[in-house]
This record gives sequence, C-alpha cells and structure tokens, in this order.
Amino acid sequence: MLDQYLQYIEQLPDSRELRRDDLLHPDFLIEKENNLEMYYSPHNEYINDQAKIVIVGITPGWTQMKKAFETFVALKATNRSVDRILEETKKEASFSGTMRLNLIHMLDEIKLHDALGLSGTSCIFEDSRPMLHTTSMIKYPVFYKDKNYTGHQPKMNNSPLLSKYAYDRFSDEINSLPPSSLLIPLGKTVDSIIEELKLEGRINQVCLKGFPHPSGANGHRMKEFNKQKEYLSEMIDYWKQNKSEM
Repeated sequence: MLDQYLQYIEQLPDSRELRRDDLLHPDFLIEKENNLEMYYSPHNEYINDQAKIVIVGITPGWTQMKKAFETFVALKATNRSVDRILEETKKEASFSGTMRLNLIHMLDEIKLHDALGLSGTSCIFEDSRPMLHTTSMIKYPVFYKDKNYTGHQPKMNNSPLLSKYAYDRFSDEINSLPPSSLLIPLGKTVDSIIEELKLEGRINQVCLKGFPHPSGANGHRMKEFNKQKEYLSEMIDYWKQNKSEM
C-alpha cells in the first residue's frame, strides 16, 4: 500500500514537527465508515517472518502514527532502501514511550527473557529485535470521532470495515509468521478476537491469553496482571518446552 501514498509522504514538511492536519488528511484516508476513519501509516508494512514473539495491539494511535511518519520522512532523505526504511520505521514507532516500558516490566515479571535466553525483555526491542514482530489487529490507525479508536465503540464485529481487517487481513498476516511464534495480545478486545480465530482454526500459534494492555491509561493493568501472573508464567513455560515441536 506504500506505493499508493508515497507521493503524499514526499510532500510532507521535514523542517518541523508533523501536526494532525498534516496526517489526518484526505490524502492519507484509506476508508471511512460512519464516525470511523482509517488512515495510512507506514510502520506496519514491514513483516518479520522469522519472529519468535508477536506482540499485537488494537490499532496504532496518533502518537505511533506521528512517530512513524516522522521517522520515515527523516530516513527517506538517506540512501537506505525502502525495505530498510520500513524496518527502521517499525522499530521506532511500535509501542513507543511509557507503554513500551510498562510492557517490558510485565514481560520480565513472567520471565519471557529466560525463555528466549536473554538477559532482559528489553533486548527484543534492541539488539535481539529480529526475535520480535509487532503488529496491530487493525493494521492502520483508526479514529472514532477524531479520537484514537479503543476497541469499544463500535465493537469490531459490528463494523464491516473493522471486521475485514480484524478477522481476515490480521489472520493472513499471522499465518505468514512461524507456527512456533508466541502471540501476546494486548488487552481484552484483541484477546477475545484471537481466541475466536483460534477456535475457528484460522490461526494456530500459542497465545498468552489474559495479558493486560500496558497503556498508562489502563489504571487497572497491574491489578489484572497480578491476577494472571501465575497463569501467564505457566504459559511461557509451556511455550518454551513445546515450541520446537510446533
């Protein structure tokens, strides 16, 4: 899809911070459905088809979208290939800021790094990045009444637009990844749809069910996490013991 939007990306200013009116613009609008608007962003184009860990969010928000475009624009001025630019844009934009810190803390608590033979989970965002694929159930940023879509209004299965991405395009992407990879869905909405897809036999990877969303806006995340911690740790152990047979 990059080819369709590259001409507009090249017209973005590179001398100042990008604004909402630069990106939430008709040039980048993919589809609109009632109060939902889906916009293009370049950071989910890159697919790491060798990943061991797959972290799945709901949809990129404004912060990720802005970071992705600014990174892409800056790297476009270099002599790197488009594929390399997309890979670097993914690294910079995915779960950036405090959300990443919260995520790393929780994954350390359930010893994901031990299962991977690493000193800490932060390594998968750094030198061990080839182990990680990050993605979103809705691949491109979605806004509901100009605010980040949270998965609640409307429900994904009540929207033809969102369902197309959540149930069809998402499962296609996951099936392009190793069957031995571990899925980590962030939050109940993503969790429940992945569970549906697994029950239907449309995806087969082990899923870390019940992992709370690491956003700072989720004030109950540590309470939820502590309730699930033992089970999540057991699932990590199960995956570690069985991944070679998957």
